[in-house]
Amino acid sequence: MKIADFDFNTNRTFIIAELSANHNGSLQTAIKTIKAAKKAGADAIKLQTYRADTITLNCDRDEFIIQGGTLWDNAKLYDLYQKAYTPWEWHETLFHTAKEEGLICFSSPFDESAVDFLRPFDPPAYKIASFEITDHALIRKCAKEHKPMLISIGTAYFEEIEEAVSICKEEKNEAIILLQCTSSYPAPLEHAHLRTIPDLVNRFGVIAGLSDHTLGVTAPIAAVALGARVIEKHFILDKSIGGADASFSLDFQAFQAMCSAVRETEKLLGDIHYKMDDFKLKNRRFNRSLYVSVPIRKGEILTRENIKSVRPNNGLHPRHLEDILGKKATCDLAFGTPLTLDVIEKP
Repeated sequence: MKIADFDFNTNRTFIIAELSANHNGSLQTAIKTIKAAKKAGADAIKLQTYRADTITLNCDRDEFIIQGGTLWDNAKLYDLYQKAYTPWEWHETLFHTAKEEGLICFSSPFDESAVDFLRPFDPPAYKIASFEITDHALIRKCAKEHKPMLISIGTAYFEEIEEAVSICKEEKNEAIILLQCTSSYPAPLEHAHLRTIPDLVNRFGVIAGLSDHTLGVTAPIAAVALGARVIEKHFILDKSIGGADASFSLDFQAFQAMCSAVRETEKLLGDIHYKMDDFKLKNRRFNRSLYVSVPIRKGEILTRENIKSVRPNNGLHPRHLEDILGKKATCDLAFGTPLTLDVIEKP
């Protein structure tokens, strides 16, 4: 699978900087954020494409007022989204800026009209947010574009994950990436459940990753170690500008540190490797081997008292120890001599 020129057949992790509301209402801030994401090490920048009236209703009923200990308690859903959304007239500039910077740019459409709006920009992928995983019509419309589908599973029952995957496959779209996600802002570490990532791969036969809302960079590093091929993290130019998502977003220094740590983790993981290569062979000189530990006279019997398995690796392999014990030396052997078969009597 590829997203634009990013090839998932390599061992490289696809790192997405999520712009979300971190433009804080300023196009220039959004442009600067995209440029900073590239410098910080991101592979992609992801937008969110919605309007307040495409994601909720301008309604004052209690259920449209946010409660429950969130960052946005007592705000009306409509007012929050009206403040946080990325103006649609910015998209052309943002896609162009990303292209100039060498960043892959795509978006999360939050309703079917957003998919139609995004089509002229030819996004190389579509992202289904956690709260939209139950919107079968949206998933189907995105899947019909036959671009890779990234789907966050943060609020889904297991059967709803199955349904989302099935819809994509019904539309002959097998390019599916499932993202483990905890839809809490910020997300407590104990609710990250990163072991879900390799299980998604095993159960669904898809690429898996992490859409992360925890604080800090530990979760992405652990996720990559568990096999995550995608890391999505909210990115902000500077936390001091504030905004709806600022508190759980990474600033430039933190995002750069995360990217660096992910790349180091990739190197650490390497490949399944048992073969002897030049690097291992060089250090093998410090392995143990059989040495004369007490001077031995010609005809003297080899015992555990005069032969020892020690470092370095210039003598016989220690596997020969039991075979040579009780045999006689064919010549005088000085202390510290590496033992070889030609100084031991033949049967």
